[in-house]
Amino acid sequence: WGALQKTLFTCPSACKCNNGSLEVDCSSLGLSSIPIDIPPNTRIFLFLNNKLSMLPGTVFSNLSALQRLDLSNNFIDQLPQNIFSDLGNLTELQLRNNSIRTLDKDLLQHMVLLRQLDLSINGLAQIPSGIFDDLPALRLLSLRSNRLQSLDRVTFEPLVSLRQLQVGDNPWECDCNLRDFKHWMEWFSYRGGKIDQLACTLPKELRGKDMRMVPMEMFNYCSQLEDENGSTVLDNSGPPCTKGSPTPSKSKSGPEPEVEPSVGCPQKQRYRPASVRRAIGTVIIAGVVCGIVCIMMVVAAAYGCIYASLMAKYHRELKKRQPLMGDTEGEHEEQKQISSVA
Repeated sequence: WGALQKTLFTCPSACKCNNGSLEVDCSSLGLSSIPIDIPPNTRIFLFLNNKLSMLPGTVFSNLSALQRLDLSNNFIDQLPQNIFSDLGNLTELQLRNNSIRTLDKDLLQHMVLLRQLDLSINGLAQIPSGIFDDLPALRLLSLRSNRLQSLDRVTFEPLVSLRQLQVGDNPWECDCNLRDFKHWMEWFSYRGGKIDQLACTLPKELRGKDMRMVPMEMFNYCSQLEDENGSTVLDNSGPPCTKGSPTPSKSKSGPEPEVEPSVGCPQKQRYRPASVRRAIGTVIIAGVVCGIVCIMMVVAAAYGCIYASLMAKYHRELKKRQPLMGDTEGEHEEQKQISSVA
């Protein structure tokens, strides 16, 4: 079978191939499109440093055996929704240094074996929720050098195998929109994950400071802000977002108008509580701190008892010496009287 594979592995023109690893390398050739004669049994396809700007939706449909795909250093600005739908065996996907601005939430479906994903140095301004839901094996994710200002923790919670996250060199706004993601980062670091510096750009007071080092107390105003926004919505003269607009009834004697949900008004999102695992970790840390405090209190109490015991002993000795000193003074007085009589 190995000999048959090598026989069927025909290399596209101008590209370099390795029959042993079933690798096709078409890098640095100035190509603006992917060759159509790539062998179906290719496992590694390298297409770095070319002039690729568009990808047809079916360009990888016959490469189901592909395990590593590298399209870095091109001019790709858009990825079709089903471009990777047939790459179920892919373990590494490199899209570094392109012009990708948006991602479809279904872009990475059925890629359950993917372990490395590099989306760094692109123009991404947001990561759609649900895009990482089908990546249980992903261990390394790079989002460096994009235009990201905030992230949603819900997007990253499905990445149960993630070990390294790169998010540096983005214009992060360290406000209420990033609060929940800060919670997730703390839990990610607690379980042994590695994450590079998430340096704040705004507000000015936090510019250059790592988001992980910002105390959570600085986000206490977020809950108050949410409450104020909620009360403002209720006081608005227009139709309230939470109750919707009632449909007018045909007659006064008829049934009361039904309340329909308002489509144009977004509902207020409530603060997501910390996960159970994070709560357990917090309880453990609090227990350790309380234990240390208790030990310090016991040591202080023991020191106090020892000090009190020593002071009591000192006072007892002092009282014993006072009568003796009094007798000595009496003897001196008697001697003086005898000498005066004589």
